[in-house]
Parts: sequence; structure tokens; C-alpha cells
Amino acid sequence: MTNKRIAVIGGGVCGLTSIKCCLEEGLEPICFERTDDIGGLWRFQTTVCSVKKQPDFSTSGQWEVVTESEGKKKVNVFDGVMVCTGHHTNAHLPLESFPGIETFKGQYFHSRDYKHPESFTGKRVIIIGIGNSGGDLAVEISHVAKQVFLSTRRGAWILNRVADHGYPFDVFIYSRLKHFLRKICGESLTNMFLEKRMNQRFNHEMYGLKPKHRALSQHPTVSDDLPNRIISGLVKVKGNVKEFTETAAIFEDGSREDDIDAVIFATGYSFAFPFLEDSVKVVKNKISLYKKVFPPNLEKPTLAIIGLIQPIGAIMPISELQGRWVTQVFKGLKALPSQSEMIIEITKAQEEIEKRYVESQRHTIQGDYIDTMEELADLMGAKPNLLYLAFTDPKLALQLLLGPCTPIQYRLQGPGKWNGARKAILATEDRIRKPLMTRAIASSNSTTSAITIARCVLAVVLFAVIITYF
Repeated sequence: MTNKRIAVIGGGVCGLTSIKCCLEEGLEPICFERTDDIGGLWRFQTTVCSVKKQPDFSTSGQWEVVTESEGKKKVNVFDGVMVCTGHHTNAHLPLESFPGIETFKGQYFHSRDYKHPESFTGKRVIIIGIGNSGGDLAVEISHVAKQVFLSTRRGAWILNRVADHGYPFDVFIYSRLKHFLRKICGESLTNMFLEKRMNQRFNHEMYGLKPKHRALSQHPTVSDDLPNRIISGLVKVKGNVKEFTETAAIFEDGSREDDIDAVIFATGYSFAFPFLEDSVKVVKNKISLYKKVFPPNLEKPTLAIIGLIQPIGAIMPISELQGRWVTQVFKGLKALPSQSEMIIEITKAQEEIEKRYVESQRHTIQGDYIDTMEELADLMGAKPNLLYLAFTDPKLALQLLLGPCTPIQYRLQGPGKWNGARKAILATEDRIRKPLMTRAIASSNSTTSAITIARCVLAVVLFAVIITYF
């Protein structure tokens, strides 16, 4: 029996993980990438024109994929399709919301077209949008510009990459225990705690950044340097731009900044899948996908969207788990619920997003990192069993509870099990510290003893939590 052929559309991080997942399951992936980057089982500079169901799709589940390269079109038939084009595909440039921009004599463009800061040396620059792109642009350009103005409609809560004791923020915050405590405390108390911590670093109201919404109601802006640039006066936070003139910007609070040389719109992206035609529909950046992966309306589950999620955390581990689950479904080893059950689940997930987040096109595909990872792992039988491990391997169970939720933890069992997973998980701390410790320093015995005592106490807490709630 020949291996199933899978079309992987897009050769970015999600495409790479999808190819790997296909190979692990004995599938034959062919990746179509429209640029000339990356190499391997790829067809470079190839544009996917259309993906259509075969006439016998209801029984075969196969797809006809039409591609174009160097002016020549080619047709291939595949047993499955993994769409890995991401959600940063089409620049969202809402010029209609900024009257007068067409008369502005300076330079204006979307942040996607930004290349380097040198061209803004000595200039007065407005950056519209305070997402991660806007914050990073403001910091980088402020090193060479005469003045940078950061315009925001709502403000934002600013997280820092370097957390307590110098650990990366996601390593520090994303443990199962902390996630469990956040669930117990509820959203309101969690917001209160996060906002207090962020204001301890710098007062968001004093810096002109404090929004009306709560910390967990918006995708976070992460920047260690932005408050430093603001306090030095090189970046000035402004409100929303009401209109532009030939050389100036007038803001909604009535203030005005003259002699503006450039405007950069860091206003996000929209996504679309025109090559899928009627198989998947996107309306106002909203899409109906079961677990953000499978369209619920197909007779056969042979089309999957990988990486169409905006997590508060890393997307690569999530896209890998999505790929592992999808390949299991493609092979018939895992089944999806009925169409009606999937639609109910999709509606519930969309309602939760709308309830929690500020209304914005950037908040239509939000997902919490640990919840998403655990859910996907459970679907494919790779979720660690903490209760079982608490009695059979308490050292590992303690690390899974207290340590960062890393993708290796989903290689302990189930499809794709790796014998080296336990060792790698227990060495997580060492791998974090080693690249930083480039100078030999004598360790403190008292510190080591304190850590040992703390671990013993936490072990007791672990068993109490497991017995009580699992």
C-alpha cells in the first residue's frame, strides 16, 4: 500500500512542523512555498492557485491542488491538505479611518514593509498601533529618530520578556500549578494580580499607557525597552489620530504634532484562504474551525489549518501538537465528533473569546497556551497523567506541575513517544541556565539547602492538590 500524499501549503514554522509530523507517521508530504527560502521536500517559488475536492471526495477524501511556478500550471491529487500559511498574510491598512492621509506629504506605509531604522535618522515619526510590532518599532526607531510618537486608541498593558530572577517570562508564568491557581482564583483576581505586578515595574497611568480594559482582555504587548524609551523622552505616547494634514497629525484630544516626516501603520493583519474557495470561509477575520484546526462541514476530515491561533505564549509547540493530531486523523487512527457536536464546540469557543477580549480583529483566534496544549494532547492520547506519575515517578510529576509547560512533556506517552523525554524534562532548568552562565561563580550552600527544602514542601503540596482535585 502506497503512503498517503499530503500537500503542505507554506514553508514557515508551521509548515516545517507539519512536514516533520507527516514523516513521523509515514506520510508523504510535499510542501509548496511561494518564496525561495528553506529547503528539503519543497517546491520553491510555487503558488497554490486552488484546492478543490475531487469528484469522489465523499468516499476518497482527496483534493485536486493546482499550482503555478514560472508561469506553468500543474495539477496534483493529494490524500490530505495541511494549510500552514499563518495569520500574518495580508496587511491590514485602514486608511479610511484616518482622514487627510491622502494629502500627507511625508512617507506612510504598513509595518510589514519596514526594513531598517537608518532611513528615519533625524526624523519625526508617528507609529500607529501599540501591539508588539508597534512597540518594537517605536523602540528601534527611537535610537535614530529626532522624535517618535506612539499613537494608541486604547492603551495597553506592557509585559516584560525578562521575569523574576531573570527567567524568560513564559518559563516563569506557564506552569501547571500557576495555571491551576489562576483557574481557582478566577479572571478578576488574576487581572488584579497581573496589573499590580506590571504597575510595580512602571506606573502605566503615569506613562500614558493605562487602558480601560483589564490585563487579560487584550493580547499582551511584550517589551522590556519601551518604558525606558518613554522615560528618556525619545518616545511620546499619544492618543488616536483624528486626521492628518500635509505635514501634521491632529489627535482626538485636540493636540497637534507638526513637521511629521513619516507614519508607520502597525495595524495588524487579516487572513484569508482564497485558494480554498468554498471549503473554508473567513468573515471579518472570523473562521469556524473545530479546535481551530478542522472545518466542520466536510464529508471527510482531510483538510486542516495549522497555526491559525494567536496564543499568549509560543505558537511553535502548539502547531506541532496540531500537526501530530492532524496526521493521526488523516491516517484514521483518531476520529472527529459529529458535525453538530463540532459546531456546538466552535460556537462555545467563539462566545468565550468575545466575552473575554476587547472587540478587535486581532482577537478572533486567541487561545491560552496551556489550555490549548493540554486539549490537543488529550485528543491524541499524549497528555501526561499527573495522578499516575505522582505515585510512580514523583520527581517527574513535581517537575510537570511546577516547571514550565514545554513540548517535550507531550512525548512521554502516546503517539510520538520519545524515550529521552523524561531525562530532557528533568534537565529543563539546566538548559535554561547554561547559556547564561558564561562566568564561573561559586554556588551558595545555603541557597541550595533552601531550594531543597522548598522542593520538599512543594512535593507535599503536589500530593495534596492531586488527592483533592484530580
